[in-house]
This record gives sequence, structure tokens and C-alpha cells, in this order.
Amino acid sequence: MYQAQNARNAYVENAVATASPARLLVMLCDRLVLDVQRGLDAQRAGQVQESHNQLIHAQEILVHLRGTLDVEAWDGGPGLASLYDWLHAQLVQANLKKDPAITEGCLSLVTDLADTWRAAALQAAATS
Repeated sequence: MYQAQNARNAYVENAVATASPARLLVMLCDRLVLDVQRGLDAQRAGQVQESHNQLIHAQEILVHLRGTLDVEAWDGGPGLASLYDWLHAQLVQANLKKDPAITEGCLSLVTDLADTWRAAALQAAATS
């Protein structure tokens, strides 16, 4: 068991260490989607602690995304910052209220966000 976990951890660490900034962003967004989906699934199953853990991790990812966003870099920067802030606040409410409807709304948005960043990364790679 420990060997498999150690191998997985080594693989993930290597993937992160060697990823381009665009790939790191996509990886974070994919994990954000996974966390919100797991949080929603746990809410629906009545697994309060698991839901809490997943939604807290999703909030941490949003804080990181917001903190590393250079809002001056492009015209859409302030709008994206507002979206990150709003999603964070919604996930806090979903967690506090144990409300799957709020979490489901967030899931839809973070899925679209991840898809958009993935498409942008692919387009940037194609033009490089």
C-alpha cells in the first residue's frame, strides 16, 4: 500500500515540477472541478465531514488562483478576479449551509472555467 502511494506521490510531484505554467493552471482547475464534484457527491450522501474537506480544498485552490492572478495583465483580469472571489464566497456558503444546490451551481461554473483554460492552453501551445 505504502509503495503504491509513494509511487503515486512521486509521479504527481514530477508532473507538477515539469509542467508549464499553462499546464499547471489546467491541472489546478481540473482539481478544482474534482473537489467540487466530490463535495457535491458527499453532500448528497450526507457525508458532512467529507463534503467539508473537499469544499475547503476547493476554496484553497480558488484563493491560490486569485492570489496568483495578475489583474493588470489583460482586460479580462478584473472580471476573472471577481469570478474567483464570487466562487470562493459561494463555496463557503455551500459548506456552511450544507446546500447541494449552491455546490451544484459552483460545479457548473468551475467546469466551464476548467474547459476554457484547457482550450486556451491548447491554443497557446498550438501557436508556440
